[in-house]
Parts: sequence; C-alpha cells; structure tokens
Amino acid sequence: MHKFAVIGSLKFYLILIVHKLTGSRGGDSELQDGLQKDPYIAEDGALARFVPRFNFTKEDLNRVVDFNIKGDDVIVFLHIQKTGGTTFGRHLVRNIQLERPCECHAGQKKCTCFRPGKKETWLFSRFSTGWSCGLHADWTELTSCVPSRMDSREAPRSLPSRNYYYITILRDPVSRYLSEWRHVQRGATWKASLHVCDGRSPTLSELPNCYSGDDWSGCSLQEFMDCPYNLANNRQTRMLADLSLVGCYNVSTMSEEDRWAVLLESAKRNLRGMAFFGLTEYQRKTQYLFERTFNLEFIAPFTQLNGTRASSVEVPTETQCRIRQLNQWDVELYEYARDLFLQRFQVARQQERRRQLKLIPWLRKVTSQHLTKSRSLSRR
Repeated sequence: MHKFAVIGSLKFYLILIVHKLTGSRGGDSELQDGLQKDPYIAEDGALARFVPRFNFTKEDLNRVVDFNIKGDDVIVFLHIQKTGGTTFGRHLVRNIQLERPCECHAGQKKCTCFRPGKKETWLFSRFSTGWSCGLHADWTELTSCVPSRMDSREAPRSLPSRNYYYITILRDPVSRYLSEWRHVQRGATWKASLHVCDGRSPTLSELPNCYSGDDWSGCSLQEFMDCPYNLANNRQTRMLADLSLVGCYNVSTMSEEDRWAVLLESAKRNLRGMAFFGLTEYQRKTQYLFERTFNLEFIAPFTQLNGTRASSVEVPTETQCRIRQLNQWDVELYEYARDLFLQRFQVARQQERRRQLKLIPWLRKVTSQHLTKSRSLSRR
C-alpha cells in the first residue's frame, strides 16, 4: 500500500511541475486544484504596452550578484525620504527567509541582523544599524562613510575586504514631492541630516533654511514650492549623485543648468551601478527583482498600497505642472529608472521562462516513465 502511495505522490508532483512550467490549463482534472499559478503572470501582462526608450548594455540588464551572507558581503540601503523606503526597510529586516533571521523586539526600532554563526551584520540600514552615517544619508555620504563604520564594528583583527551592494527605492517625483510637503506640514524636519560632502557639512550660506523657528509646520503647498533652497526639489537626483563633482553645496562654481546636468548624469550612472533598485509604483516587480538579484526570498508578498496621504491630496493641473517643473531633473531620472527597471524585469522573466522550457522535455520523459511503471505495478 505504501508503494502505491509513493508512486501516486510522485506522479502528482511530476505532472504538477510540467503543468506549472508549461502554463497548461488542461490535463487531468485531478490536478486542477493543486496547480499553483505563476504569481508574476499578471506582472508580465502589465508590460504589454511598455516600449523601451533607452538602450542599456547586457551588464546593465542582467543584474544578479553573488551575495554571500555567510562571508563579508554587506547590503547598504540608501533610503530617500518619502519613497516608501520605510516599508521596504521593514521588509529587509522582518520579511526575508534567512537561515538566521533578524532579531526584532517590540518597542525597539532597530533589529539585529547577524550572519549565520557570526556576530557581524550583513545589512546596513535604518532598521539594522540605525542612521550610522547621518539621517537619510545620500550616496555621497554613504560611499565615504560606510566602510569606516563597518570597520569600527569589527573586532580588532585583520579587517575583511567586503563587497558593498548598494540598493535604493525611487518614486514618482510628483507623488514623492507632495508626500514630503504633507510630512513637513505636519511638523517633521530632517534638521539632523549632516549633508557631509568632501569632509564637511555645508555652511548656512551654502544651504539656507526655508523657515525660521523649529519647524515648518502648517506651511502651504505654495510656500513649500516658493522656497528656492527647498531640498525636496529634485531630491532623488541629488541624493543619488556624487555631489563632489559640482563642488558639493557651493552653487557658485557653475551655472544651475550645468550643475544639474552633471548631477543627473552622475545619478544615472550610480543607479546603473547599484546592485538593485526598486520602484514604489511596482511593488511586486520590485520584490521579484530583489529576490532574483540576491538569491533571497521574502516570506510574504509585497502589496501595492496607493492610498497614501499624498494621493489623497487634490492638486490642480497647473500646480502639478509647477511641481514637475521644480523637479524636472527628478522627472528625467525617474523616466530613465523606470525604463531600466522594466527592461530588467522583462529580461529576467524571459531568462526564467527559457530555463523552464529546457526542463520540460526531461520532466515529461520522467513523468511518462513513472506513469508506465505505476500502471505496470497496479496490474500486479
């Protein structure tokens, strides 16, 4: 009896794999309830109207890294304000299947994310190491700060040569800008940010305040847009670029147009070079590409939540146009990032399907052999 149970289970399992890989909707009725649909089929369909605008190299599109969590590799999360980074950051510490899960305790903002068998962290982020390089540190700050901060955490011995894998999340510029305005309007500030570049923070003349007093609570959207020093303007471009290329926060070294053109190209280059980036507007694709890039899997699927405070704000068309003008470099960066992101997803899915199709003949052969053996045994 046990023999027939094993054969029956094997038969079910092998046919299930074939059906899953082929996407077949027909076949034995006994399998229909057990078939698991590919969770990303809907994501493929959503790309039907996507037409690539930019040409990227194979290296840019095939982004898979050999992340060794048991070795000395470190994932560094560059968290840009109001991009959904808090949600993604929590996924990193609470939602990844790990041999040694992060230790998170109620009432504590930070989790301990140690490697298996070591008291060393594999994740440099707000919810693991805290703001160790400053509040919402940007690319310029992180790349100069992270190695020394990681070294200071090690025991006094020969320090390892680490691979640092930088990741980030981007968001539609208008939605992000409105979200930041609402956040500031409620009294939030990022005064603790250091903005270190070339070894120092900017002077008050280089980076004036938009408001007097402790915060800018109650500011109108018009007031928010009218401040020429508002760091919300083109925040994503600035935070992803190498600011030392333009004299940091000293805007007298070149024209504004030239300055931002340099920053945009730097941000694009750094974005291409990052191990991974996701988009707030594409949660499931973001999950898929992260899992594929690092060979890690999340426990629960990401969900697309569009009901944010920013989305609930009704903004006249002319005001939206003004926001886009104020964030023209972020608009360009986001269009570029979105194109690269969707092309990466397409390429990854195509590669996955090709691998699956190569397995199908072998699986069908094995299935046929076991079915024949099963029938032979059942006649005895």
